[in-house]
Amino acid sequence: MLALIQCLSAFAGIEPPVAKTDPKVDTIHGEERVDDYFWLRDKSNPEVIKYLEAENRYTDALMKHTEEFQETLYQELLGRIKETDLSVPEKIDDYFYYTRTEEGKQYPFYCRKKGSLEADEEMLLDPNALAKGHEFLDIGDYKVSPNHQLLAYSADTSGAEIYSIYVKNLNTGELLDEIPDTSFSIQWANDNHTLFYTTLDDTKRPYKLHRHCLGTHPKDDAEIYHEEDGSFYLHISKTRSKAYLLMGLDSVNTSEIHFLDADKPMGDFKVVHPREAELEYSVEHHSDKFFIVTNDNAKNFRLMEASIDDPAKANWKEVIPHRDIVKLDGVSAFQNHLVVYERESGLKKIRVFNLTTNEVHEVDFPEPVYTFWPGSNPEFNTNILRFRYTSLVTSESVFDYDMDARTRELKKQEEVLGGYNPSRYESERIFARAKDGTMVPISLVYKKGLVKDGRNPLLLQGYGSYGASRDPSFSSNRLSLLDRGCVVAIAHIRGGGEMGRYWYEQGKLLHKKNTFTDFITCAEHLIAEKYTASDKLVIQGGSAGGLLMGAVTNMRPDLFHAVVAHVPFVDVVNTMLDSSIPLTVTEYEEWGNPNDKVYYDYMRTYSPYDNVEAKDYPNLLIIAGLNDSRVQYWEPAKWTAKLRALKTDDNLLLLKTEMGSGHGGPSGRYDYLKEITFEYAFILDVLALAT
Repeated sequence: MLALIQCLSAFAGIEPPVAKTDPKVDTIHGEERVDDYFWLRDKSNPEVIKYLEAENRYTDALMKHTEEFQETLYQELLGRIKETDLSVPEKIDDYFYYTRTEEGKQYPFYCRKKGSLEADEEMLLDPNALAKGHEFLDIGDYKVSPNHQLLAYSADTSGAEIYSIYVKNLNTGELLDEIPDTSFSIQWANDNHTLFYTTLDDTKRPYKLHRHCLGTHPKDDAEIYHEEDGSFYLHISKTRSKAYLLMGLDSVNTSEIHFLDADKPMGDFKVVHPREAELEYSVEHHSDKFFIVTNDNAKNFRLMEASIDDPAKANWKEVIPHRDIVKLDGVSAFQNHLVVYERESGLKKIRVFNLTTNEVHEVDFPEPVYTFWPGSNPEFNTNILRFRYTSLVTSESVFDYDMDARTRELKKQEEVLGGYNPSRYESERIFARAKDGTMVPISLVYKKGLVKDGRNPLLLQGYGSYGASRDPSFSSNRLSLLDRGCVVAIAHIRGGGEMGRYWYEQGKLLHKKNTFTDFITCAEHLIAEKYTASDKLVIQGGSAGGLLMGAVTNMRPDLFHAVVAHVPFVDVVNTMLDSSIPLTVTEYEEWGNPNDKVYYDYMRTYSPYDNVEAKDYPNLLIIAGLNDSRVQYWEPAKWTAKLRALKTDDNLLLLKTEMGSGHGGPSGRYDYLKEITFEYAFILDVLALAT
């Protein structure tokens, strides 16, 4: 069918674009490297834009026969969403803060009420108005001053993650100050007059901390700190107690935190403990001490405490010891409780320590496969913990948990319109055995009554980098796949954090290929267990998950029927050799530094762009963002061009570049749904399920 479509398209004059070759030749470690498509890096070159637009036209032409189906899908996705809705209000002092959406509006409104939920609404920010004249809008940070009279927010209108900060008088609506060319992060001091924010270097790394006094010109803002090490990011936060501002400096595997009395913004930050290579820690304030989560002599992290007067490592005292099978993800300190977030056997858990009675208990969760996220919980003196719970079949639910009574109250569950019934679906977790004996978890969801006969279409997703976990959560959009008989699976592969810190370290640096072989193992296991077959198997991943897509497609193109790669990090060697590119230096600790021949040689074995060969490949949909500052648009563009020149099959190869957005794709909720619609149309079309 697909070959016929392409033949008919070619007959109609629709030919795939041909990227010119303009080789760049250099030598690294004695090896001559030829990059035929290096020229695509220059987006100021009109020929580059012309080429990307030609690829977009080709993609539109090859997907034109699905336009009616795309509209059907879009209406399905839209029909499950409550377009006019309200978030659960969050009480801070005498105010209730919330967001709400309106039908037809791309962005939520930021609002509050004073005194009670029956009070008149006060709209604080309307991103829909801010977005006028722009293809993209992201509100990066949103901070109301401690006295509730001022709002500071950051906004990006390109997708390049370069923000401007604005300060608004909430009594008059007047914009007071504007600070251009910043990172997104903002924090108020307790004087309601002083703001702290960060700015970016040439690689778009947050590297300087500034202090701004209201009513002054940004050029007069004091530079508080300059992080000169290109592998460290700088960020600013505030403790839940509101007593301290925290300046965090983090590389992939090393941290350093400085603190400042939030009542004394003109003072000097003090270091908790100076950085040590591969020592990570985070801090939470409580009374006269800091709680410190650290990997010091603790691969899976342990909990320490230290006096604020002298919090250096020499004074740390152990509170919760290291455990080989339980990873300590973090803690939240309240006046009378300490909430501990853990991960065991791939599932997240909450333990609550009563700091008055010394009692400890665990919060129960009802399903075998689930996940949760803590709420912002801005109040310190409270016994209520808010968290969001979800699973592959349960829509997101907001709970308030009474840490004393050990009871929970459901505040809101995401409504899924159109008659969604979770009892019609089933989720499970299975394990695939890797060649080294490692058992790799797979989460699955499908309609009840599944027959494992090897004939089911299946979408397998994965990520597997940075220690980030791809936890099983609900998606109403996914129902359009499940209701057409698709199984959806998540491979919890090494390089992620699902099974603890060891799991992450076994999938990075010189162990990176475990990530790819684990994913292949999961695919093979699903086929062997007759959940699907290779001609019905579609895989999907984005960013570092796009690297995964490229690597496994080169390694086992026969195993997959189709591949969807979002903003894929596929030009690994060239990118990691260029320290001028955002993220390169900061990620030497994740991938290795190819200026070291050991890492160069290893990267060469898996870098997707470097390993494209003259052979058959699956159907491919590749998505890029022209303004992407994390994975530059030219990586997917170069990969597509090289695949088009070398592949020997007649399968689809489509490149879709979002010309007005960045790493996260379109920003408006309706535009985002259209992006999902396009992707689902591709998947269901190649699976012959486009009905």
